[in-house]
Amino acid sequence: MKNLDNKVAIVTGAGSGIGRATAHLLAKEGAKVVVSDIDKESGNAVVKEIEEAGGEAFFIFSDSSKAEGHETLVEETLKQYGSLDIAVNNAGIGGPLAPTGEYPIDGWQKVIDINLSGVFYGMRYQIPAMEKNGGSIINIASILGQAGTQGSPAYVASKHGVVGLTKAAALEYANKNIRINSIGPGYVKTPLLTNSLDDEQMEGLVGLHPIGRLGESNEIAEMILWLASSKSSFATGAYYPVDGGYLAQ
Repeated sequence: MKNLDNKVAIVTGAGSGIGRATAHLLAKEGAKVVVSDIDKESGNAVVKEIEEAGGEAFFIFSDSSKAEGHETLVEETLKQYGSLDIAVNNAGIGGPLAPTGEYPIDGWQKVIDINLSGVFYGMRYQIPAMEKNGGSIINIASILGQAGTQGSPAYVASKHGVVGLTKAAALEYANKNIRINSIGPGYVKTPLLTNSLDDEQMEGLVGLHPIGRLGESNEIAEMILWLASSKSSFATGAYYPVDGGYLAQ
């Protein structure tokens, strides 16, 4: 028997990077996976890949910055599969790079809308769907949910907010068998990173990690799998770095 047999999972931002790797791994472990993204082509491609590997999945377009997007996502999941057991709130952006005193207002709002409000909206509709049978919610924060960095105030603020929001919600629903945790990935080789940085900048990021390299999406997915499964049944309200030693410095 697989770890997630008969479980239903939502993964936001599942069209690429950590979300894609997570959707694949959860499906491999037996979950029926709802692939959600704003990129229909990428999302449907992930569904096709999962199905070709023998898993079960379907795609729902959803804008994570909109409450109604999450409401529809959960409603359609329940229509399709009848329950919701796992939610991975992964969708996120890096946003503009600028000092706080020069940071673009519209850039701030967009980052907060997607990275922080998007996680709140997700849980706002995921939790009621889980209250009857319990479940596990995994919110993807960042190492910058515990540390700061220059030039990215919106991202740092949003990811700190995700960690705090996770703790508050976990306390509220611990007695209802809904576990809620957050993960703090270090810098991971995803399109979000590789498409925006040159080789020299990438080498600089590698140097920030004592382990001597950047992370891989599947390494983050493995932690998500553990938190999604019954193997982590006593874990809630926690923040789990997967960062190559970044925060140990």
